[in-house]
Amino acid sequence: MPNPFAGLEHLTTAVILLDQDLRVAYLNPSAENLFKFSRKHVIGLPLQQAFGETEALPKAVESALLTRASFIEHEIILSTPGNQTLSVSCTITPVEIGSISLMMEFHQIDKQLKIAREERMQMQQQANRELLRNLAHEIKNPLGGLRGAAQLLEHELPRTGLREYTQVIIQEADRLQKLMDRLLTPNHLPHLRLTNIHEVLERVRSLTLAETPKGIVIRRDYDTSLPELAADPEQLIQAVLNIVRNAVQSMQGKGEITLSTRVARQVTLAKKRYRQAIQVQITDNGPGIPENIREKIFYPLVSGREGGSGMGLTLAQTLINQHQGTIECDSRPGRTCFTLLLPLPDSQGAVHE
Repeated sequence: MPNPFAGLEHLTTAVILLDQDLRVAYLNPSAENLFKFSRKHVIGLPLQQAFGETEALPKAVESALLTRASFIEHEIILSTPGNQTLSVSCTITPVEIGSISLMMEFHQIDKQLKIAREERMQMQQQANRELLRNLAHEIKNPLGGLRGAAQLLEHELPRTGLREYTQVIIQEADRLQKLMDRLLTPNHLPHLRLTNIHEVLERVRSLTLAETPKGIVIRRDYDTSLPELAADPEQLIQAVLNIVRNAVQSMQGKGEITLSTRVARQVTLAKKRYRQAIQVQITDNGPGIPENIREKIFYPLVSGREGGSGMGLTLAQTLINQHQGTIECDSRPGRTCFTLLLPLPDSQGAVHE
């Protein structure tokens, strides 16, 4: 018996057909690949059961049924069986093919969103650099004068016990001077050499375990077959260390951090397409990043911790970007994951998109 949907089998567009009860009657291989569905497990499921809790998709279906015309939803966030989220555009068209009542066509838009997000991040980084230059200019001169005046005052004090107060001024001035130096240090370009990413992560792991309480566990999940990459190992150590230290501080001395590595294929970094990149993920089971600052965590002077300088993640992002890489964060209570992508040397022949 001929397959009535044979024409949909070879489409690159993900297609799902629903019957009159809004149950999945058919999905093509592209839909299986996009949503990581198994056809035999999905067919017969109600739409909402197949995609989990999402309000936008049932509303779009309802609109198409009410108007009996194609309905387009330009951006819907859908959950897959592996708890991954996808941003897709969806066209829903009423049809009459036997028991089939609706045809749903999906196009993944994560790629376009990622490029747009990278462009916003680059603009923000430029604004950050301008802010840092202005900040350094405004603070350095009066800071030096403040420290010098405290030193002169120290020599004029009649009792040595009073020098405790001038020492506070001098020490705080020195602390602010070090902060200014940290703000400006990332402007130095990396000194690239072939680097094993696992040596970087092991250095971070040993440093972190040496300075943290015994309640912190750091697990490894490495793909040891990964090749070396062109990088400045000291800068990568600093970037990863800043992220791990943030995780440790957020967990308040008790929790688990996982360092994992994988190869990522066909990735777009700064509008360039690379055949391969190294993916590093730093995952913790802490309380998560406060919702009110999740979109701003890479901005300078933004911190979710009382007393934090708000510079650790800004510096990490700058250092990773100087390696033509990207850094992103996904956070919710109980799980925060920072994902670093770094292009590999054999994929430097990237093409502009």
